[in-house]
Amino acid sequence: MNVITSKFATKHDTAPFSKIKNEDFLPAFIEGIALAKAEIDVIVKNEAAPTFENTIEALDFSGYTLDRISSIFFNLNSAETNDEIQKIAQEVSPLLSEFGNDVRLNTKLFAKVKTVYEQKAALNLNAEQTTLLDEKYKSFSRNGANLAEAKKSILREIDKELSKTSLLFGENVLAETQAFQLHLTDEKDLSGLPEGTIEAARSLAKSQEKEGWIFTLDHPSYVPFVTYADNRELRKKMAIAFGAKGFQNNELDNQQNVFKIAKLRFERAQLLGYATHAHFVLEERMAESPEKVMTFAKNLLEKAKPAALKEFADLTAFAKKLDGLDQLEKWDGAYYSEKLKQELFNLDDEKLKPYFQLEKVLEGAFNIAGKLYGLTFTEVFDIDKYHEEVTTYEVKDHKNELVAIFYADFFPRKGKRNGAWMTSYKSQFVKNGINERPHISNVCNFTKPTETKPSLLTFNEVLTLFHEFGHGLHGMLADTTYPSLSGTSVYWDFVELPSQIMENWCYEPEALAMFATHYQTGEIIPIEFVQKIKESSNFQEGMATMRQLSFGMLDMGWHGQDPSNIKDIKTFETEQFAETQLYPDVKENAMSTAFSHIFQGGYSAGYYSYKWAEVLDADAFEFFQEKGIFNKEVADKFKDNILSKGGTEHPMILYKRFRGHEPSPDALLKRAGLL
Repeated sequence: MNVITSKFATKHDTAPFSKIKNEDFLPAFIEGIALAKAEIDVIVKNEAAPTFENTIEALDFSGYTLDRISSIFFNLNSAETNDEIQKIAQEVSPLLSEFGNDVRLNTKLFAKVKTVYEQKAALNLNAEQTTLLDEKYKSFSRNGANLAEAKKSILREIDKELSKTSLLFGENVLAETQAFQLHLTDEKDLSGLPEGTIEAARSLAKSQEKEGWIFTLDHPSYVPFVTYADNRELRKKMAIAFGAKGFQNNELDNQQNVFKIAKLRFERAQLLGYATHAHFVLEERMAESPEKVMTFAKNLLEKAKPAALKEFADLTAFAKKLDGLDQLEKWDGAYYSEKLKQELFNLDDEKLKPYFQLEKVLEGAFNIAGKLYGLTFTEVFDIDKYHEEVTTYEVKDHKNELVAIFYADFFPRKGKRNGAWMTSYKSQFVKNGINERPHISNVCNFTKPTETKPSLLTFNEVLTLFHEFGHGLHGMLADTTYPSLSGTSVYWDFVELPSQIMENWCYEPEALAMFATHYQTGEIIPIEFVQKIKESSNFQEGMATMRQLSFGMLDMGWHGQDPSNIKDIKTFETEQFAETQLYPDVKENAMSTAFSHIFQGGYSAGYYSYKWAEVLDADAFEFFQEKGIFNKEVADKFKDNILSKGGTEHPMILYKRFRGHEPSPDALLKRAGLL
């Protein structure tokens, strides 16, 4: 009996992590695929005329066991991986890709779906059912169902190669991140570094039975180092190592993987009748086309560039005045920006950190969700978890009914990739009259508590926690019938609205008072600090906007054309960054070779989404500000039209239902101080 494919005899049907062994996964996947295939066979062999219920609905509810195995396995591969799990991932990815194609390229199944689709007008479906029918039809037509058999075989090969190569890309980035350590033994090299950062580096060295201090490329170690270390040569060493991931002509080099992924995506798009991968992707986005994305980016760039150039000139002049520097390099940016920010606003992260104890910030996010959406979060100790550092919560509504299970996993460790993300272990859906509630997880990499201090966050980390928690709420408050339309299953350029809007509460005195208290004295953050946080929120906004746009443009560069013309990654990146470059180039560095968002995650031809969703979030938060940031009526509208609706209707319809009109970019430009 395989523990992963059996019915979980656990509280709230949660994953039984402690009982799962690595060797259970491969047989579980094989069994899960067989079960899913059998469910598809039932639909195909049904002799009754195809209907919405026996075809479209049946298809959406099929493969449930396989979906749960996949979510458990691939979440562990991101948050708690090891060589064995990575090896299994390489084995099962092609199997899953093959199975996906078995479904999408099944001519008999597509014929049934098409029959129902062609009767759409006569079926009297509600909005969610109509969307499901459209989505199911498109999942076939957009993925090769209309291709000739020979072309279907080519598509299968491409998909298999893509799944293997993007996995390998991610493994290389993780291995490169963990391969580098800066081991210091001279105390004067620590000059400028915050006490907490030094303490964490000391702990790491101790754990490896070494003298001195060890710094790594994990964000809680890397970011403070390049922001505060006075030793410019060491900052340079760290920055070059960080930017060289996957670009070192060693066995972990990602250059060929980047070329391969981009070319395969292009070939796939062409095979399916699209000009480029970007055309294929954007057909199913709010932005609709590469042309619209580039127009959007160029318009924003036009507004941001003059501000960015002025900010860069100010920063250069400041570094010259302070240290006689003639040329700012990439490893100087964060360092002098932080010093300039302190001079302008008398505000630095080290002053703020004592007010942002991780547990209190998390509790603050919970309380804000309570005030807005009537939720309560209670830590529970009888739910199984995959690592001792994970905390688990029952989320209930005002009627004390279960809304979701929430897992929080906040510290870096070996086997956990860098960055922060939200994911789920079980989707929400309604079947046989039962509303199955979701199991949602937030995974971040914050500074660990030390012997003398709890985990204290920088303000940026506070924003990250609220951002991921916003995605979490989108998953937790899901209330749809069909699993494929539930929670964060929305257009990719809409998915960042619930996350980005949550960040706004971090700037509001009324919200900060709920969680920003000094970890030793319990004193609420002084109002002058709050004012300075607000004032400094636009600090170097022009440069930040331009940087974000440059990533989006690089993404469109890879995916909006035939990439076989690209011969050299470095040359190509230099061309792509021509309009947005401020710092001199670093020859040892490339961005693409560790750009996991687009080469491993789901953001290919979609990185612009962050900026796109910022327009939505600025416009949406303006509504809260007009009525009060805890206004129940606005919160209910946001919950009922955005958070609970998933992908059941077109996002613009949902947005207008919440806001009363289309979003205006002016709200973003005003907030960013660019108008």
